Amino acid sequence: MAVAPTVLPPVGGERPSTRPGVLLGLDEAGRGSVLGPLVVGGFLLEEERLGELPALGVKDSKQLTPGARERIYGRLRSLGTCSSVTLSAPEVDRWVRRGGLNELEARAFAQLIRRHRPEVAFADACDPVAARFQENIYRLSGSKSRVDARHHADEELPIVGAASIVAKVRRDRAIAGLQARVSGVIGSGYPSDATTVAYVRSCLSTGAALPDWVRSSWSTTRRLKLERSARPLETFDGDRGDAGVARRPVQPARRR
Repeated sequence: MAVAPTVLPPVGGERPSTRPGVLLGLDEAGRGSVLGPLVVGGFLLEEERLGELPALGVKDSKQLTPGARERIYGRLRSLGTCSSVTLSAPEVDRWVRRGGLNELEARAFAQLIRRHRPEVAFADACDPVAARFQENIYRLSGSKSRVDARHHADEELPIVGAASIVAKVRRDRAIAGLQARVSGVIGSGYPSDATTVAYVRSCLSTGAALPDWVRSSWSTTRRLKLERSARPLETFDGDRGDAGVARRPVQPARRR
């Protein structure tokens, strides 16, 4: 069932026309990850086909297993249009350092709106003030598309749930591709994953610059850097560059 959107007035200048009867869901995956990209997903669908989404099993991607997400994703591609914007770890870092992660996400949402020109775009709001996030997306889109951004939209609106599946599947595939290219096990990429934390710690133990897929602005990364710098010198093995067999303390020279 379609949800009546909040209509925002045009902001300055002529905006491109929209596609009547076409709706766009918007959500992200990987926002809190310490490894890999943040992926913003979009799902475009004719309004008259909204009722088909629940029958496919569409819901918030976090409520689905990886296998179920992949299966539903394949069906979504046959039903509507799946699209995404991938934001690299260095790009996320740049925006986080200036306190602009919400702005970065709003820009990616707006990019998908410009690409598809829906009549209405429904978005999951990451900003504590949903109306502010909604207005920002509309301003950045430069489109006549109406915007409805709300908290928990991925749970309440099937079209946003579909977008969350698109974002999560493509993000998971990006992490799988990253795992195939690197040595060591990287885990899910999230700070709550002990395997991921161990991988970041191993990267820091070499003393070399962090790989560009590790988000250096994340508190997890900063904490692990501090832990490493605070460890006594004698706990490091000079050949291995990580915590190894403690070196024998150097005895002070005797006075003659």
